[in-house]
Amino acid sequence: MNLNSETGTIYNGAIFIDENHFYIKGDKIQKVGKDSYVADKASVSTCDGDSPAWKITGRNLKVTVEGYGFVKHAALWAKKLPVLYTPFLVFPVKLKRQTGLLAPQIGYSDRRGGEYVQPFFWAINESSDATFYSHYMVNRGEKLGLEYRYVLDEQSKGTLMVDFLDDRQVDDGSPGSEKWGYTGDGVLRPNSDRYWFRTKHDQALPHGFFARLDIDYVSDQDYLYEFKDGYTGFNRTDEYFIKEFGRGFDAYDDPVRLNRFNVNRNWPLYSLNAELRWYDDVIKRRQEETDATLQRLPVITFNGLKQDISTSPIYFDLASEYTYFYSEDGPRNHRMDIYPRFYLPYSFGSYFTIEPSVGLRETVWHFDKEEYGSSDKKTLTREMYDIKVDLSSEIYQVFNMEGKSVERIKHAIRPSIIYDYIPEKDQSELPSLDGIDRIDSTNLITYSLTNTLTSKSKKNTKEIKGPPSDKSVANSSYEPPMHDYNEFLWFKLQQSYDINKEKEDDPEPFSPIRGELELYPIRYFSIKADADWSHYDSKFRSRNVTAMLWDMRGDKLSVDHRYQRDISETVYTNLDLKISDRLSMRGEYERNIFDSKDLKYGVGFLYETQCWSFDFNLTKEEDDVSFIFVITLYGIGEIGLK
Repeated sequence: MNLNSETGTIYNGAIFIDENHFYIKGDKIQKVGKDSYVADKASVSTCDGDSPAWKITGRNLKVTVEGYGFVKHAALWAKKLPVLYTPFLVFPVKLKRQTGLLAPQIGYSDRRGGEYVQPFFWAINESSDATFYSHYMVNRGEKLGLEYRYVLDEQSKGTLMVDFLDDRQVDDGSPGSEKWGYTGDGVLRPNSDRYWFRTKHDQALPHGFFARLDIDYVSDQDYLYEFKDGYTGFNRTDEYFIKEFGRGFDAYDDPVRLNRFNVNRNWPLYSLNAELRWYDDVIKRRQEETDATLQRLPVITFNGLKQDISTSPIYFDLASEYTYFYSEDGPRNHRMDIYPRFYLPYSFGSYFTIEPSVGLRETVWHFDKEEYGSSDKKTLTREMYDIKVDLSSEIYQVFNMEGKSVERIKHAIRPSIIYDYIPEKDQSELPSLDGIDRIDSTNLITYSLTNTLTSKSKKNTKEIKGPPSDKSVANSSYEPPMHDYNEFLWFKLQQSYDINKEKEDDPEPFSPIRGELELYPIRYFSIKADADWSHYDSKFRSRNVTAMLWDMRGDKLSVDHRYQRDISETVYTNLDLKISDRLSMRGEYERNIFDSKDLKYGVGFLYETQCWSFDFNLTKEEDDVSFIFVITLYGIGEIGLK
């Protein structure tokens, strides 16, 4: 050993690199640099023990930590069984992100033929990196992709992704071309130039302002359906952006994609949002001569939370909005809407609370295109008011639970009656572009009953007493018991009575009775449900229930049932089961009960050890069957087929 140069030679020995749990064993191992090793005959592994689960043996081994390992005549061994030979092998020995090839994906399907995806990672600097993708498909051609990520400061960051494919197949209506399209929307896909550009950016601005940019621009209505899976597919992309930015994209089968630029500022009682919204209708953009898609360039809102007016008993809140509606071949107009509301709450002791309020609304329209107005005026106004009275109370009872882990249970009942009134207003000459342009008359009574059960259990009863003395009581330090409060049941029933319908002799002035339930009866189990029941025909209009069971070990079972009368009924089940510390299994099943059709099912398992894992999954969704298995050798990489 040369301690000054940190070099040396070990005969019939082993070297353990702790940072990435890496073993090098050989007849003669030389340390030729600070992080570099060479060996004539050697084996490498990340497995503990004298008989590792896997190892790579070979000649002329060269290893550099934070670099790569090179070995000639390499063989991969599973225990004492050789399973793979290659005359030359390169593998990563990295602790930090570094430039290099990532694990490829290999697969086959009828639509794409054989396919191979090879990513290349570029560590540009400490605050940015990029990944390049080459996705070759025998039947479709080569799809190229780029993913660029960057961080500017603690609050400012962004990610840009783009893919491009010159598709060998089109769906132009010619015989046989229907195989390369999808029948869900009945629209052809004649283009061969196919792409998807998406990006999100968060930016902190001076004076407390914050900006967000979302762009989602796709070539055709079938692209995201075609490429849902894989490194650059819709599913993985959407999950990434939700995790990193808290917001994803429109559904993969939605041909209208939202693009927006937002600047906002929040104060304790007020908020300001200014946003440009561009709805890109892919089908109209590619295949129609005119496009009347309505854009909002911009929409600006200024809102105020409920607050008191000086020292008076009156409260108010504010909702205001300015929007400029723009379309290339349709209407264009400005709209300003100001909507303050004033409240006068009053409590009758502990019996009940009444809160009358009145809202005053002023809306102004100005037309850029006169032909889209229903009158000769370029500017129109609407003045409206509405009245609301909220009457509520709360009664409760506390039950002592002697000798139980739960000390007390509080049962609270909150009855409520709300009256809403909006007078009828002639709005026929006004434009009708969204919900603000048409406000229907309302004369509605809504009554509800909410039950809540909350448990109180002792968390810490430790008492720390001071030293005995004449003033022991005064000097003692007492830590009061700490408690856990758990709202384990929330149940609400609600119904409305429409006075206007009654005046018009409508046979059904009462709305369906709506029930909502959240129940946590025992630890690690929950039920959430809602339903609408019509007493006119004694049938459910809709009902939905989700039950979930889990534990601290990682097991989880969820069952989701959804029903809408005469429209749909589905059930979805998902299971994650931890068989042991090493083996876990998973399964999912979705069925359309209304059409008696299985939508999706899948099974899989993951086996993990100290130095390797095996992952397998089989999924059938509609007419597509896919499977994936991946063997991961920790510290080396993964080998798999998709």
